[in-house]
Amino acid sequence: MAKHSTVGNLAKDLGLNDKELRNRNLHILSEGKKQYFTINTENGNLYVNDRIDREGICGDSTLCVINFEAVVENPLNVFHISVTVQDINDNVPYFLKSNISFEIIESSSVGTKFYLGMAEDPDTGMNALQNYQLSPNQYFILEIREGEDGNKYAELVLQKPLDHEREQTLHLVLLALDGGEPRKTGTAQIWVNVTDANDNPPIFTQEVYKVSLKENTPVGSLLLQVAASDSDEGSNAYVTYSFGNTAERAHQKFKLDPQYGIITIKEILDFEETEKYIIAIEAKDGGGLAAHCKVEIKILDENDNAPEVVIASLFSPIPEDSSSGTLLTESALDREKTPQHNLTITATDKGTPPLSTHKTISLQISDINDNSPDFEKSSYNLFVPENNPSGASLCTVKASDPDLDRNSKITYSILTSNIEDLPLSSYVSINSETGTIYAQRSFDYEQLREFHIQVKAQDGGSSPLSSNVTVWVFVVDQNDNSPRILYPSKGDDGSSLFEMVPNSAESGYLVTKVVAVDADSGHNAWLSFHLLQATEPALFSIGSHTGEIRTSRVLLEKDAVKHKLVILIKDNGTPSLSATVTLNFVFAENFQEALPEMINQSSNLDHQSELQFYLVLALALISFLLLLTMTLAIMMKVRQSGNPKFLPCIGPDSFPKNNSMFPPNYEEGTLPYSYQLCLSSESRKNELTFLAPAVQIVENVSCNKSSEPLSGSVGNNLNSNIENNDQVINLAANGLPKAISRQIHYSIPEETEKGFLVGNIAKDLGLDAKELLGRGINLVSQGRSEYFALNYKNGHLYTTRRIDREEICGWREKCILNAEVIVGDSMKVYGVEVGITDINDHAPTFQLETLIINISEHTALGSRFPLYEAQDPDLGNNSVQGYKLSNSSHFSLVLEASVKGKQYPKLVLERLLDREELASHNLILTAYDGGHPVKTGTTQVHVIVLDANDNAPIFSQRIYEVSCREDIPIGTTVIRLKATDLDEGINKQMKFSFHKIAAETSQLFHLDSNSGEITLVGNMDFEEAPFHEMEVQVQDGGGLLDRANLMIFITDVNDNAPELAITSVINSVPEDSPAGTSVALLKVQDKDSAENAEVTCSVPDNLPFLLTKSYDKYYSLVTSRTLDREHVAAYNITVTAADSGTPSLSSSIVVSLKILDTNDNPPSFLERVYTFHILENNPRGASIFSLKADDPDWGENSRITYSVVEEDIKVSSDLSINSEIGTVYALRSFDYEEFQKISFLVKAQDGGSPPLSSSVSVTLFILDQNDNTPEILYPSAPTDGSTGVELAPHSSEPGYLVTKVVAVDADSGQNAWLSYQLLKATEPGLFSIGLHTGEIRTARFFLDKDALKQSLVVLVKDNGQPPLSASVTVTVVLADSIPESLTDISSNSASIDPQSDLTFYLVVAVAFVSCLFFSFLLVLLALRLRKWRTSHLCDSGDINFTGVPVSQFMGINGVQAFLHSYCHDFSLTTDSQKSNSGFPKANSSNILPSQQPCEMKDPFLVAEDINSSHGDSAVTQVSCVCQI
Repeated sequence: MAKHSTVGNLAKDLGLNDKELRNRNLHILSEGKKQYFTINTENGNLYVNDRIDREGICGDSTLCVINFEAVVENPLNVFHISVTVQDINDNVPYFLKSNISFEIIESSSVGTKFYLGMAEDPDTGMNALQNYQLSPNQYFILEIREGEDGNKYAELVLQKPLDHEREQTLHLVLLALDGGEPRKTGTAQIWVNVTDANDNPPIFTQEVYKVSLKENTPVGSLLLQVAASDSDEGSNAYVTYSFGNTAERAHQKFKLDPQYGIITIKEILDFEETEKYIIAIEAKDGGGLAAHCKVEIKILDENDNAPEVVIASLFSPIPEDSSSGTLLTESALDREKTPQHNLTITATDKGTPPLSTHKTISLQISDINDNSPDFEKSSYNLFVPENNPSGASLCTVKASDPDLDRNSKITYSILTSNIEDLPLSSYVSINSETGTIYAQRSFDYEQLREFHIQVKAQDGGSSPLSSNVTVWVFVVDQNDNSPRILYPSKGDDGSSLFEMVPNSAESGYLVTKVVAVDADSGHNAWLSFHLLQATEPALFSIGSHTGEIRTSRVLLEKDAVKHKLVILIKDNGTPSLSATVTLNFVFAENFQEALPEMINQSSNLDHQSELQFYLVLALALISFLLLLTMTLAIMMKVRQSGNPKFLPCIGPDSFPKNNSMFPPNYEEGTLPYSYQLCLSSESRKNELTFLAPAVQIVENVSCNKSSEPLSGSVGNNLNSNIENNDQVINLAANGLPKAISRQIHYSIPEETEKGFLVGNIAKDLGLDAKELLGRGINLVSQGRSEYFALNYKNGHLYTTRRIDREEICGWREKCILNAEVIVGDSMKVYGVEVGITDINDHAPTFQLETLIINISEHTALGSRFPLYEAQDPDLGNNSVQGYKLSNSSHFSLVLEASVKGKQYPKLVLERLLDREELASHNLILTAYDGGHPVKTGTTQVHVIVLDANDNAPIFSQRIYEVSCREDIPIGTTVIRLKATDLDEGINKQMKFSFHKIAAETSQLFHLDSNSGEITLVGNMDFEEAPFHEMEVQVQDGGGLLDRANLMIFITDVNDNAPELAITSVINSVPEDSPAGTSVALLKVQDKDSAENAEVTCSVPDNLPFLLTKSYDKYYSLVTSRTLDREHVAAYNITVTAADSGTPSLSSSIVVSLKILDTNDNPPSFLERVYTFHILENNPRGASIFSLKADDPDWGENSRITYSVVEEDIKVSSDLSINSEIGTVYALRSFDYEEFQKISFLVKAQDGGSPPLSSSVSVTLFILDQNDNTPEILYPSAPTDGSTGVELAPHSSEPGYLVTKVVAVDADSGQNAWLSYQLLKATEPGLFSIGLHTGEIRTARFFLDKDALKQSLVVLVKDNGQPPLSASVTVTVVLADSIPESLTDISSNSASIDPQSDLTFYLVVAVAFVSCLFFSFLLVLLALRLRKWRTSHLCDSGDINFTGVPVSQFMGINGVQAFLHSYCHDFSLTTDSQKSNSGFPKANSSNILPSQQPCEMKDPFLVAEDINSSHGDSAVTQVSCVCQI
């Protein structure tokens, strides 16, 4: 029916008129969630609210009824209404599967049925499904059947055999018809796939494949491809290839691809090993049917074997001094030149291409001792770094002896000699076997520079031979001496000395020079200077090679006066060694200015005595320096006047010739002075030429010649000599047969044991047996194995091992073994041929012990199946002659002959097979040969009957019924279906499936297709469906199937709690309502059945409500007594419904009821009297406190207003109250000192009608605050601002009361508690004050050192928070009377320390002496400058000695200033160990005028002269004279 269609007049049917409808509130209550009907409250008509579908509501039920209730109120009545829904033909029949697919094997028999299932039609009666129709076809007809439930289903019946090769797919249309008007139909497409049956075996294109190929064909080459075809399809047509009955060696040589039948070469083929291979190939399809063929492979010979050369007789070795012509030699032999001769014999065959074999005969030459040892070098130069470890290996000398064995065994020794009166053995030793020279001590370059030794090498021959060689050992200098600093030297106490630098010094000013030397030589003595640390790094720089320290810039005001420099002096050795020196520089214009910085003193002295000590010390020091300077100046003056040529450099004998590397001393002068510098003969600068050995020094000691490292040894040229002296003899292959004098033939049977007599060689050759040993007869066998041996005593030929013809010759009919007999004295060769005859020593064998043949049970009679061929290594009649088969009712044996007459067995089917009757047949195939006695071999033939799908699966039951609870968990197994199929293999593999099942049911159950197990996958609900019906089917691998019905009955469990629904409710009632007033109408229902659906309703006993049953499932909720809103303002009434199931389930619903208020309660305060406190000095308008009154009424009845009832007129000016919230405010700031409390009344009144009120008494107390500081009453402050004075006698004892401080505080309580503290005192430990009394008393006796006037500051503090305080100063004078105290007070000057006068005089004395000292220096400097203008300065010679500085300064107690030029003396020798050198510096300071050049006494030696004087310890002296 359409929406809003009229069903009927419900009001009329219930007997209600139109006037009652509005007052009675007629409405309907539907069961379930969907509201199918609605009612018009004005006329009472019942309408359709939504589209009604009978099938959607009732499903397959024949009767469809919709139930609901109609409810009317005032009074409350409930009516049950039922509406029946009739069916119309509004649904067409439909199939669950619109496409039905079958796979039917072509071997299925006529009459086989295939279940198609049934169509679904939701309509009922005649409108439901009535019939089926099938589209016309020649293979199938339709059969309609009716099930036990009355439903019709269709089955497809095969009426004509199928043929997969003719027609593979069939398409049919199935039609379903109902009986309605008009008739409606539904269709399903049927697709029948005709599957293949394995009824065709594979067929090879050829029975025998023949192929020829050359031996040595590469591995992996394609031999041929066998091919077999099968008319079947799918897996039945899939052919695989494998080797059949084939020899094992064929398996090793060839590889067969199982998929494509390609035969490839697996190993190299050898004609000499096997000439022919016969391989059996089997082709098998996926159904187990097989076919066989043979492949004959012929191997073609190639010339791949070179001739073999065998040495029959050889004499070796021979002495090297053998005479010419001995043993076929053509000339004299020399073993040292050629220790052996390799004679190459070449044999060549006539193949294409020809192959040849080379046989080399090695002829050894024995040795005699005819060669003495020979050293690799005529002499050895050995360079050893000094400080080498004792016992270290220095070098290895090597001598070679071309002789052999003992004649070439060399021993080494050192010829005895002495080095500087010490035996040579104390310096070096030698290993007598290896020639390694070891150091017996650690060498020192400074003591021993070089020495030489004589090494002797002697061989071990009889009458030994020897030779000598000279080894020169040179000791190489190492960097083992650190640089030594000559200047500046440290003070006696180890401290660094000072240098003075003028403040006006410009950039580049020469401050001083660091002088250092190194005892090493060469580059190890090259020194470099580095500025390691400086107070101001950018202020100074140092020459890296000169050591000159110069200023880098001018001095700035911010720069420090005193500077400290750390200089690093580092040599050029590896690793480099270094030394450091510390310099202190002071910037000052004169000595007096620099002196304070030079003296190590503290800037701030604690006591005057220490200052005086240092002043005295400074005065003494300056005075000493002044006297010393004057004395030196006088001495220098006297010296110049007495000997005007006094200043030339020290004479040539300055340094004695000894081993010292440094001069014994160096001089320090004042004005002037000179120093001596010792330099080695090796310099880093290129101005001087030094003697140095032209050698290369390496870390590891090595012996070399011409500066080349020693490596390797004398090469042995024996190999090259042998190659040059090889003699090649070519023997033509065609001349070989001419050397054979005679051919002898023997014949023996195979399988002869070891020692079998073959024949008499001596007799057959006509030789005397007694002469065999003397004539050098030798038997040479061909091949790798020796089968024969010759007895040299009697000339008999014997076998040496068992001879197996099949092992030696394989399938060849003729088997011959060849050997040669060589007569040594005549060099003749005789051929021997031994023929091996065959015996019947092998039985026929099959490759496999069991042959498995798969034959389908539908195979036709007369079908033939190849069997494996037996193998017999014997020949002729001894090989396989025939086959026999054991008795069988189903099979027979037939032999087929090949082109060559060879017989092959085949199995013939004589009787039809039935796998269900007998699944396999075991036969025995026997092969026999023709030997005597006859030997046989057998193999088991196991025939497996392959199954054909001729049996359909069958369910164990036609109808399955099972009951289960609705609450079983998901995953539970409901039932396991069982079916049987008599077939086997894939035909027996059954698949289970649902054939007919409702959509809702398919969501609940899962059927395992393999096991037939039905498990629960959804939640079952008895209330939705009490049972489930479905149809299941089972289908085997061949397409045959069976069907059965399954009924699953659901057992109800109490899984649904009762449902409560409120149909009508009143939300609020007045609190004065009478008992029995209706509050709500409730409906109760339970979806369970039987006792699980019996429901009992209840409400809590402590609530004033009852439940009364109105109609069937309806209950009324009413009041049981009078209500009180102030006691309970609202009720949440819990209505509980419980069923009678086990366990019982319940549900509840809450009905909310609000109680309306009446004004029956006045406001009430929480307390009868209120007391509050407030601190004084409160801000005006501040909130003091709040009052709260409660009224249990609600709404306007509970709204309270507050007011102050004035008992005192003053209250209104002090306080005010908020009428709504009851907060009291202060209208002014209260003062505790003015009044301490306020009392008043507060009234609270509600807003009801009539209003109700109440009052309460309130008292407000004012609390004190700490707002007043202490006031000091005594001692009072004087009007002039001075402090009061108190007297204390000198004789006062501890505890004497001096005075008392009196103070008060205007506050009260703890704020007025005062405490006294002594804040400050002239002598803190002399007085004490009482903490709470303020009394000042003496703490101890007065002492003489105590001041006569004591000032005390007393602090008076209250106990408030925060505390307030005041202070007063009290002056106490220590005196016995008032006049005495006045004298002490007025005396304020202190006595002057008499020590200050002494300090003043000391300072004046130091200043005077300093001025005198510097004045003397200035005068002395002026006089010196005046003489320099008239004198000549020393000038440099032709050689520039870069790096040796000029130092011009004078020294005063370590303080030196540059004043004049100076000269240096140098002694230069070619031996740095024995000589000390000093070089003159030509240039002078930049600030002085140029000087006259120095006079050269002796010229320097040129480089050639120096080199020529190498080894001479004489000193080459250079002197210069500097005149001032």
